[in-house]
Amino acid sequence: MNRIKLVFGIIPLLVTGILAPEIQVPIKKAMTNLNASPQEDGPYVLYKNDKVFVSYVFEKGGIKTTKTDSVVLAERNKLTLTVATDIPGKIFTVRLKDKLQNEKSDFRRVSRQLVISDIEGSFGAFRKLLQGNHVIDENFNWTFGDGHLVLTGDFFDRGDRVTEVLWLIYSLEDKAKAAGGYVHFVLGNHEIMNLNGDLRYVHPKYIYHASLLNENYMTLYSDQSELGRWLRTKNVLQKVGDVLYVHGGVSAIMNTMELPVAKVNELVRPFYADTSYVYPNAVVDLLYSDLGPFWYRGYYTGSIKATQQTIDSTLLQYRARYIATGHTIIADTISTLFDKKVFNTDVQHYKGHSEALYIEKGKFYRTSVLGEKFLIRE
Repeated sequence: MNRIKLVFGIIPLLVTGILAPEIQVPIKKAMTNLNASPQEDGPYVLYKNDKVFVSYVFEKGGIKTTKTDSVVLAERNKLTLTVATDIPGKIFTVRLKDKLQNEKSDFRRVSRQLVISDIEGSFGAFRKLLQGNHVIDENFNWTFGDGHLVLTGDFFDRGDRVTEVLWLIYSLEDKAKAAGGYVHFVLGNHEIMNLNGDLRYVHPKYIYHASLLNENYMTLYSDQSELGRWLRTKNVLQKVGDVLYVHGGVSAIMNTMELPVAKVNELVRPFYADTSYVYPNAVVDLLYSDLGPFWYRGYYTGSIKATQQTIDSTLLQYRARYIATGHTIIADTISTLFDKKVFNTDVQHYKGHSEALYIEKGKFYRTSVLGEKFLIRE
């Protein structure tokens, strides 16, 4: 199946006050037009009636073009997806994973780590940090060997290259494993917001593109989509080496629950896409509250602030030496707090203040898009 339609840009529609009719174009002619049009968004991979549908949005001269192809489910492994980047004309390709499974919660004996958070659709900043720190090369291949890339949430929302960011993470996972490394994608509140219907920070272009594809935005990340299924395998609490990774933080009341890392992930995962916000018990309700791991801001602000005792209790419980979070901007650089046991990795990437946390041989550095490293703890 090949479904193609051309839709005039949203500004002309608003000016004229009329809806442009759907225009059906012969396939060969349309393909020529598409090849001449920059890829604006996609791919979106959806599963329907034993088929796999792959959709893209193109744009040229104010005209948006959508293209959807399909294959039978048995042939999904033959698909090669094309993903645009922030560099005009530069793409990377993605193959769908053979299977998806829930992530482990604890990884030990890790040689080195690069930690990034809160990219929020800023593909250029993400690419530059990865390339500048030799995690990927210019063709988006993994070059970090047995190193671990840790992403501590909020890669969705605000920016206009969210889809590309997600596919890059998705593609790097298999490349990293093949080299003996690993990619950890710890979910933040914005990932979960997109799954459970809180769309207040979604860039307007994505709502518009969903309508062009005749889909509800929520469907693009539902359990009938490849990205939606993949996101549901991720954790909200992750231990890598001596570091506990969490998007927001671990509150004092969460400490009292004495939940192992794996148990926290087990409890929250079934409700990532729950739109009722009604949870089965008080434990899950707290984990999804402002005192839960992906919403808590008490390490840095708010009325219920963490103390050194809170931090030490968390470290003891999870047998970690350090905690790294995103979620709350407190400076333009990677910051250390609580006797240098907590690392805040949330910086304003969209304003050009991009940094990552680099860990190797027990030393912690903040590192720039050029790979310049500044020691912040040893």
